[in-house]
Amino acid sequence: MYLLVNPQMYNHQESNLKKTILVVDDTPDNLRLLSTMLTEQGYKVRQALNGQIALTTVQKVAPDLILLDINMPQMNGYEICQQLKGDAQTKEIPVIFISALDDVLDKVKAFRMGGADYITKPFQAEEVIARIENQLSIQMLSQQLKEQNTQLQQSETREREKANQLELALAELKRTQFQLIQAEKMSSLGQMVAGVAHEINNPVSFIAGNLTCARQYFQDLVRLIQIYQENCLHSIPEIQDMVEEIELEFIMEDWEKLMSSMEVGVERICQIVQSLQIFSKQNGTQRKPVDIHELIDNTLLILQHRLRKEKDSDGIKVIKNYTQLPKITAYPSQLNQVFMNLFNNAIDALENQPCPRLITIRTEVISELFGLDNEVEQPRKTHNLKSQIQNLSYVIIRIIDNGCGMDEDVQNKIFDPFFTTKPVGKGTGLGLSISYQIVVDKHGGQMKCNSAMGQGTEFVIELPFEPH
Repeated sequence: MYLLVNPQMYNHQESNLKKTILVVDDTPDNLRLLSTMLTEQGYKVRQALNGQIALTTVQKVAPDLILLDINMPQMNGYEICQQLKGDAQTKEIPVIFISALDDVLDKVKAFRMGGADYITKPFQAEEVIARIENQLSIQMLSQQLKEQNTQLQQSETREREKANQLELALAELKRTQFQLIQAEKMSSLGQMVAGVAHEINNPVSFIAGNLTCARQYFQDLVRLIQIYQENCLHSIPEIQDMVEEIELEFIMEDWEKLMSSMEVGVERICQIVQSLQIFSKQNGTQRKPVDIHELIDNTLLILQHRLRKEKDSDGIKVIKNYTQLPKITAYPSQLNQVFMNLFNNAIDALENQPCPRLITIRTEVISELFGLDNEVEQPRKTHNLKSQIQNLSYVIIRIIDNGCGMDEDVQNKIFDPFFTTKPVGKGTGLGLSISYQIVVDKHGGQMKCNSAMGQGTEFVIELPFEPH
């Protein structure tokens, strides 16, 4: 094999410094000549007399480019290139074949094996240098393109993360704003209820106090009439006519029922006023012993207007299956808000349902979580802040409606902020989310939803307490 070398010396190029070229050729003279020529151009050159040495050298330190002869004993250039391209660590290294084989089929095979270029011997040094620089430039541009793509992807990822963070921050801001609005609504509702209860209480107390006197007065008048009738010897026609006109006998028989009915009505109003006063006096900033049944009953009292019978349909019947519960330490105003949200949702679910329309409330006490955890899988991850404390017991409240129910996809999102199945303008999608936070974060409890299409919905609330 012969190499034609231009005796003109090439200027040293700083851009070639530190670029490593592996020259693979079984002819020592060719190795020396190519090495000298490339070294003068500023390249760092490594040599290999056969394919095995070449593969070992590449595995130790990968070169930037390989000049590869084809005709070599034991392993030819095609086989070496095939192994290099089959290895993920070396497949990107450009390979330039240098061979005396100038048949078109040989060149096609070289490119098919993964060669980047092909130089036919004998060659001019200028051609070798130009082709090497061309391949190194392509490799450098490809690397820069990859780096830019990587940076672009990283930048896009960062921007997406920023967008997600902003979206989460906005959602948190909206949720906090809604919580403040809801808290203000509850406070305003409490003030309004307190005012109404106060205004009702005064006249009702007046009526209740005077009913006793009215009963006594009427009894005295009845006795007087009876004495008059017993001792009057001659009946006066005018008096007899009046007795018949007013149906005196019926009045004397019915007045006791009338007075009793009025007393029952006044007593009922007094109970309503008392419940309204209890509801309005709950302090949302302090934990205090509370009666869960009392909170539920007071909340239902506020919602009586939505439960009553309407013109076109029967009302919603509330069934209470209460178990005796101990008082638990909690934020009563916040629990009122939870019950208000759950009962409102149940009433909404029953509005368009055929009769009977039922809301069932069940309460119980358990000492462990097995009764809750072994049921349907939680639709959303819960956090029991005191689950490690062994001496805790739990109050369980179940609120069940016989509405249309919901599918699994809706159940998985039911506690997500701003998720709602209600029409636009009717629901904010935060009621259940806030209720979940009140139960889980504020009270260290659990809250879950069990439902199926056509089988109604059950909300389960678990509140921990320390038994005495």
